[in-house]
Amino acid sequence: MSLPIGTPDGALTSPSRRRSRLLYAAQVVSGISLVLVTLLAAAAWSLRGVHIPDTAEVTSRRVIELQSADGQDLWRTGHLKLSPVDAKEMPADVINAVLSIEDRHFYQHGAIDALSVLRALREDIEAGKIVAGGSTITQQLAKTLFLSPERTYRRKIQEAAIAASMEHHLTKDQILTSYLNNVYFGSGATGLPAAAKLYFGKKLADLDLPETAMLAGMINAPAADDPLHDLDAARRRAAIVLDAMVENGKLTGQAALVAKLHPATPRSPEVSPPSAGWFVDWIYSKAAAVTPPFGGPVQIRTTLDLRLQQLADKVVKSALAKYGKGKHVGQAALVAMRSDGAVVAMVGGRDYSQSQYNRAVQAERQPGSAFKLFDYYAALRQGFTPNDEILDAPVDIHGWRPENYGRRHYGEITLAEAFADSLNDAAVRLSQEVGIDQVIAAARDLGLRAPLQNNPSLALGTSEVTLLDLTSAYASVRAGETPIHPWGISSLKTPNDRDYVPVASSGDPRHSLAKYQDELIGLLQGVVERGTGRAAALGGFAAGKTGTSQDYRDAWFIGFDDSLIVGVWVGNDDHSPMKGVVGGSLPAKIWKDFMQQASTPTTAEVAPTPPRAPTYPQEPSILADQGSPALPAEGQGAQCNIPVCEEFYHSFRASDCTYQPYGPRPRQYCAR
Repeated sequence: MSLPIGTPDGALTSPSRRRSRLLYAAQVVSGISLVLVTLLAAAAWSLRGVHIPDTAEVTSRRVIELQSADGQDLWRTGHLKLSPVDAKEMPADVINAVLSIEDRHFYQHGAIDALSVLRALREDIEAGKIVAGGSTITQQLAKTLFLSPERTYRRKIQEAAIAASMEHHLTKDQILTSYLNNVYFGSGATGLPAAAKLYFGKKLADLDLPETAMLAGMINAPAADDPLHDLDAARRRAAIVLDAMVENGKLTGQAALVAKLHPATPRSPEVSPPSAGWFVDWIYSKAAAVTPPFGGPVQIRTTLDLRLQQLADKVVKSALAKYGKGKHVGQAALVAMRSDGAVVAMVGGRDYSQSQYNRAVQAERQPGSAFKLFDYYAALRQGFTPNDEILDAPVDIHGWRPENYGRRHYGEITLAEAFADSLNDAAVRLSQEVGIDQVIAAARDLGLRAPLQNNPSLALGTSEVTLLDLTSAYASVRAGETPIHPWGISSLKTPNDRDYVPVASSGDPRHSLAKYQDELIGLLQGVVERGTGRAAALGGFAAGKTGTSQDYRDAWFIGFDDSLIVGVWVGNDDHSPMKGVVGGSLPAKIWKDFMQQASTPTTAEVAPTPPRAPTYPQEPSILADQGSPALPAEGQGAQCNIPVCEEFYHSFRASDCTYQPYGPRPRQYCAR
């Protein structure tokens, strides 16, 4: 007798037992389904709002490179990144070192390396928290470009999704190129080209094996293995990289040993001075706002003259070191520009490494009497002349009583004298005659963009301005046309350009100041020659205006010579009063020290406007005979650089290499 099939013990399976098994199977399936649904829901929640990047966002990210006027690299502190280099063009040792230590099977697996993930998961479970990632280079790139560095499972899911998309749309070489140009290497360097420049002063192609191993070793922990901070740690990590290259079959043991015996040592590259950081930050913010976020590198040639920048920083530091403590002066700022607004030097404070706050651009302070330029310009436009008289006597406007410095009054006095001596009561009375609204209109006409309060005290500079804005207004006077706006980008080059393309300084229409320029310059020149700015007097032409705010909280000197318009401010960040510092003291001294040493520009991006002589009477001069030119200094022959001199001085005469400076003075020898 045969037994029924499926009943090993010869007994038929009972219906209840069959139902039990079916129920169990259904529960298992339901449990698995629930787990899958939960996982899918968790994944969907994790991916909520995640942006899946397109190809351009990975392969053509913007890189802004700045250069000085003469083509030297300008580095933005903490943000050094250079034009990308294709992985195919990188030395084999560079590729092998990175892949051996970071992802040796990069070309064999997809977005995720399953074995690495399982190994990392085991380490995480043993540690009770996330301690290992098991990320591929593609995942690392996804995290670097698009995600936060937090260690959570949600971020890992997002990372995997973005990595899968990149693997689907990009080649391995494209992914590796983007990774090597975007990974962080410590000390502000992003990408291998920047790291090679920062740590060894080299191009990527010029790195030797020990240097390559050191950079590859920094990727995992750039702060801990930064050779500028811990050279021993960086060398130990480089040795691990060399061993990994041997294990990966990319390096012989002998070559690795030689590299270990001759480890890399960082070399300081030739970099722009730290003080250039204020200018670089100013330009970078403007460039980033007008260039697309994707499209590759943008190389920008700026107007910065590194010689003048270093000089400005030295002069400011020296003055603060000598007088700062005794006069309770904590900070100073300086801006130098050409007559068309091209900024050639910018110092935003005492020390950029200590404070990146740019007091030349960001700080809004009361200009005091430096604002009087606009009072007197308004008067000239109303038909006044520098020789007209104004009453310098106490003024009372609804209970507001301004005072002259020293509380002295001079009665009837010419506008030229009142301006030179910076008499407050005379300026207020003049502004009341022409109207405060006309003063505001005059300031706007000269390009001042700061908010201005329509009240009587505006005449004495109570509305706050920035040093850059005020200096550019004085540049309008020097240029003989307005408005002059400050600018710092002279040309740029994109991947589509064969050469640098010039950039216009300003799109604003300008109009001539020819009708008033001579008189304005004469007023400013009088300040230096016989007024409050005598401490700024140079051997040649100089014109400018002092300014001091209430209680000595701010002190200014803004002025120009034949080549540069320079503004100087001194004060304290907390607005605390200085000890008797006025515009004609420390600011004028800083201005003079800078101008004397900057008398021969090295970067002639823009030729200055030719000098114009004042047309109203000046004080007598023992050098009134303009027919006899001043002789050249000892050692100078009859020859000079005629093309350069012709460019700088319209009054230049090639026969004897002389030009006519401002004022009733003899012709001067052109030493350019």
